[in-house]
Amino acid sequence: MQILVVDDDNEIIDMLARGLRFEGYDVRTALDGDTALTIFRESAPDLVLLDVMMPGKNGLEVCREMRKIRDTPVVMLTAKDAVTDRVAGLDSGADDYIVKPFAFDELLARVRAHLRRTAPGDSQQVIQFSDLILNTVTHEVHRSGQLIELTSKEFELLQLFMLNPRKVLSREVIYDKVWGYDFGGESNIIEVYIRYLRSKLDTGNSPKLIRTVRGVGYVMKESDNSHEE
Repeated sequence: MQILVVDDDNEIIDMLARGLRFEGYDVRTALDGDTALTIFRESAPDLVLLDVMMPGKNGLEVCREMRKIRDTPVVMLTAKDAVTDRVAGLDSGADDYIVKPFAFDELLARVRAHLRRTAPGDSQQVIQFSDLILNTVTHEVHRSGQLIELTSKEFELLQLFMLNPRKVLSREVIYDKVWGYDFGGESNIIEVYIRYLRSKLDTGNSPKLIRTVRGVGYVMKESDNSHEE
């Protein structure tokens, strides 16, 4: 599989390229956003490691442009660890983030997790719940016949709910199944992505599908009760 590494620091580029190639990945590199976008269009990498702080187009801008081209997993590399910075990265369309300095083994684990989840498999092709239809092959989602645009991580989270209808999923289960590692108890990444999904799925008079079960987790169901929001 091919990985595109984008960073304006030659030392980081060299370190990541050597390590990833040693693990058997085909690696392309770029030192700036414009070059990264050119490679992204031409070579269609399977995953992108994208630095946030770069001269010219920064990583957030590049990620937004990539999202317009295709739905490839994007992992942001950032020196900023504030919640607002993480949310900004996720809002730009990124699937994940890792804070510098990072351990290469941790980055490698995240790379494997994202590639494993986007690899073709023998899972059910079309999943339906209520008026919501998800196609695992085309990565298209329709509700009431209307196409809904989702990022790869939003799609993966929605697929988890649709494969487990009416079953309450705890935060721990969602972390494990969607992200594949522990973000830590202080992370609000699940809440952020639930909000993203709700804003895209629950429009007009459509009934709310993803509900919060206070103190437990989340569930996909249409009916309401006193313990859900």
